[in-house]
Amino acid sequence: MSVAEVAASGTYRYPEQSRNTAAAGISFLEQLYKTGEAENSALEAYQQYLKQRHGDLWVQDVGHDQSSMDRLGASTSGTGNVVIAPNILRQMADDPEKAAYYEGQIRHYFDMLPKYQAELSMAGFEIHSSGIVIHADGTVTHYCSGDLKPEVRARINAQIEAEEQAKLKRRKRFLQLAEEAAAERKLQLEIACRRRSITEMLESHGEDNSHLFYADTPQKLISSILAAKADGALRRLS
Repeated sequence: MSVAEVAASGTYRYPEQSRNTAAAGISFLEQLYKTGEAENSALEAYQQYLKQRHGDLWVQDVGHDQSSMDRLGASTSGTGNVVIAPNILRQMADDPEKAAYYEGQIRHYFDMLPKYQAELSMAGFEIHSSGIVIHADGTVTHYCSGDLKPEVRARINAQIEAEEQAKLKRRKRFLQLAEEAAAERKLQLEIACRRRSITEMLESHGEDNSHLFYADTPQKLISSILAAKADGALRRLS
């Protein structure tokens, strides 16, 4: 069966099945296997078979470390990515039991995909890329990469903006209160200086300042000085 026939039929015949079809002696296919040509054709046919069944197929050895998985997630898109190490793909093409096991793992990933999507969606995320990786040591990893949903991102940005505006408003209010407190301290200092000056002036003239009223404005201050002087003059006359 040619590669084109495999892709069209959706079936795959393993090498030992093909070799058993010879009526007698060494078949032409067996001779090709000895030279490696049929082996490569079988591998290519099996790869096309997997592509037809599962979609995007990547034949590469991906490490287990986070950086390798991150690079894979950034280089793929969609949710139908199947990544198989070259040595595992060769085993699958040659061994029906290996193929059955790993194809079962691939089906399990696709069965779990709706659950992954639902869980991420509930958390406010959407999947940009996901898939299954069959590593060179035979272990299997499911990966997902994505981002916040646009509406979730917009809501978060609006919340951040509102918080920043509230902080700015509080900062302005704090500065206003600080300015008001500074102005009040300045006024109290000026009043204290005026009181001291007036007291010293009256004492230098021998005036009785026991009834002196201190005011917090210049106008009231002048009135209180005149009233104190008048009161003092009346006392002398009496």
